[in-house]
Amino acid sequence: MSYLSIRNLHKSYGNTPIFSDIHCEIEQGEFVTLLGPSGCGKSTLLRCIAGLTEVDGGQILLGEQDLVPLTPQKRGIGMVFQSYALFPNMTVAQNVAFGLRMQKVGKDETAQRVDEVLRLVELHEFAARYPHQLSGGQCQRVALARSLVTRPRLLLLDEPLSALDARIRKHLREQIRAIQQELGLTTLFVTHDQEEALTMSDRIFLMNAGKIVQSGDAESLYTAPVDAFAAGFIGNYNLLDADTASRLLLRPVNSRIAIRPEAIQLHDSGTIAAEVLGHSLLGNVIRYRVQANGVELLVDVLNRSEGELIGKGQCIGLSIDANAIREVA
Repeated sequence: MSYLSIRNLHKSYGNTPIFSDIHCEIEQGEFVTLLGPSGCGKSTLLRCIAGLTEVDGGQILLGEQDLVPLTPQKRGIGMVFQSYALFPNMTVAQNVAFGLRMQKVGKDETAQRVDEVLRLVELHEFAARYPHQLSGGQCQRVALARSLVTRPRLLLLDEPLSALDARIRKHLREQIRAIQQELGLTTLFVTHDQEEALTMSDRIFLMNAGKIVQSGDAESLYTAPVDAFAAGFIGNYNLLDADTASRLLLRPVNSRIAIRPEAIQLHDSGTIAAEVLGHSLLGNVIRYRVQANGVELLVDVLNRSEGELIGKGQCIGLSIDANAIREVA
């Protein structure tokens, strides 16, 4: 039996369903990301697991124990929110120790565990500072330490990085993943950022309109989307209906297809004639807009040198890897 089992879970607000028949299994020590657009139900699902939101039906089993009847305090779960929710009148050490005080852990053990977890998140030198003396990334690490110090059976992270700038967000997600692996801590992470999901997760549950539409590791979700929504949300697929695809590929196509931008090659001569409409610089990648057989496509090419840039209006050839053409519902 899986460590965390969610079975036929339902939640509505009045006549508005948030999700229904949610069913998933998570193994001990896994890092699982709930990925999806705003309003798909991922944060509500996390709050239901934590006990902060009541469910309308179903089971949440953690180590074979049904959590639904239990209060949040008795579930043994740590949770980190997007907002740090630190006590402004307490030092870093006092904020981290707060949960242990509620559990009536002894003074000496509390001091030891707070020191251990502050070292884990690289904040032991900031123990005496107050939240207003810290950066946003440091505050988020305090919030993480506060959840870890109670030694939870399960860690829930609700978009904890979305308010941070890109450089700090990248560093902190690497740190969170390293800590999770070091502790072997079963973790559910909520985000709408596909890069975070792809780089951090053992598995991803892609959600849309209250349903888990696809689950798997990062590679399978990226290379084998099950439908048009998955293809549109993961990566930057070119989505073409059957008629448009037939016109592009010069052969009959009977269903909608998805083609990854990096699966299209640009050549001086190729199987398909095309014209460059423009380009965007995305750091190490140049994203071209091209038109071929009356069809507009996105093509991603490594940014090797300025001298290789293809100008607007230039005629080129395309070749498309047949194995990268995916049929999607």
